[in-house]
Amino acid sequence: MRFHDRREAGQELGFRLMQWASDGELFEPVVLALPRGGVPVAAEVTRALGAPLDVLVVRKIGVPGRPEVGIGAVVGDDPPLFDRTSLDMLGLSEERLAADVAREREEVRRRSLRYRGERPLPDVLHRAVILVDDGLATGVTARAALRHLRRREPSRLILAVPVGAPQAAAALRAEADDVICLRQPPDFQAVGLWYEDFEQVGDDEVIRILDASRRQEASS
Repeated sequence: MRFHDRREAGQELGFRLMQWASDGELFEPVVLALPRGGVPVAAEVTRALGAPLDVLVVRKIGVPGRPEVGIGAVVGDDPPLFDRTSLDMLGLSEERLAADVAREREEVRRRSLRYRGERPLPDVLHRAVILVDDGLATGVTARAALRHLRRREPSRLILAVPVGAPQAAAALRAEADDVICLRQPPDFQAVGLWYEDFEQVGDDEVIRILDASRRQEASS
């Protein structure tokens, strides 16, 4: 069963997480979205939980000639994270991908500045962090994000996605305290196939959603 769009997917995720919140299992939760597609999903989660919303910019490093297939990821100033098994299978090395890493790291900086300005990432020490994306394919970007956040010592680290490849969701259970993946179709091929409306999310929409969320938080 497909989701209509990212908003509907986020509402379902929010409903699932509301029970944990009502049971007191989410201490001072903060929702971090992986832009751009994760932002509309995360916006609905924040509405359900009454939690603040921000973004963690991570960029996928694609296979040469097939950029849609993630073989690694970069976040912040962390060293790049690679899928070593895939590197070996494809006969690739980190050195060969150095230019791609540099390009994606620069894009991380550009987007972080565009979305957040000079504001730092929220302090997540001893708080429940809910990392949200619109889906999991290889899971490499989510893995890089989770490892980055784990070093910041949250009290609980949750990955929440509407749909994903079963093997990716299973593998990420070693990185997060909890993984919520609402749909794990055995015939998963690509995230977009599980949405009726999977229109690309642009920078302007990301900024609009973040601004609206901050205004709502300030007024509450």
